[in-house]
Amino acid sequence: MRKAVLVLLAVFGVFWMVTDPHGLAQSAQTAGGHGAALTGDFFTAVITFVRDLE
Repeated sequence: MRKAVLVLLAVFGVFWMVTDPHGLAQSAQTAGGHGAALTGDFFTAVITFVRDLE
């Protein structure tokens, strides 16, 4: 079952790349930006927490 889902995701990714490469690139860029912002927010919260412990 897990292999079938992975194959379907791969096929969907290739299909999206062939039919709308610009849309795929924009989506990947947006997702990367949100991931970087979330990581930064997480580490800022950890630093604030540790500083408040002192």
